[in-house]
Amino acid sequence: MLAQGIRLSGEDKHFFIRGRIRDLKRQLPPHYSPKRVLDFGCGLGDTTSHLAATFPRAEILGLDTAEKALAYANETYGCSRISFALIQTFSKTEAFDLCYVNGVFHHISPQERPDAVRLIHKALVSGGSFALFENNPWSPAARLVMSRIPFDRDAQLMSSLEARRLLREGGFARCVPTRFLFYFPRPLAFLRFSEPWLARLPLGAQYYVLAVKT
Repeated sequence: MLAQGIRLSGEDKHFFIRGRIRDLKRQLPPHYSPKRVLDFGCGLGDTTSHLAATFPRAEILGLDTAEKALAYANETYGCSRISFALIQTFSKTEAFDLCYVNGVFHHISPQERPDAVRLIHKALVSGGSFALFENNPWSPAARLVMSRIPFDRDAQLMSSLEARRLLREGGFARCVPTRFLFYFPRPLAFLRFSEPWLARLPLGAQYYVLAVKT
């Protein structure tokens, strides 16, 4: 279903996973080397695997609510450094240096989002980073893609301003400037070189807020 939606971009899901993680790594401190990384809402584990490759010294834990997705992820990517678990069983406190979340919060009702943020805040060590990626409601392209994905049609999008407020209220005192990603589909790939300079323009298909627990 995801492939059906993002087909409009001319790219597959791995293109977007690589793009998110590549940009995130550039915003983290030089030589950043976390010991433990949390992939909150990991789905089938594709991003979990990319995170393990990007941070080769880290242990990665993927969390989700879907047992069948976790079973697939564990069978496909599980190893000594990569593990998966149900969110409902998660109770770690101050154990992770980095939490990565993509496309999860628009599936969480606005009333329950503060609880999710508090859970992540509790899971991070002091000085730990929270990278929250979401689809941009100000992007016509993002809305068009989501309209083609059955499990996204009832999603409640969250603006970057709402995301920043949610993180501040959840205890994250420091948020770096929001960055917007993915402006050009494959037919306009020759323009992608300019995307790093467009990262503050709120029209990219996705955005992320990088916050630090102090």
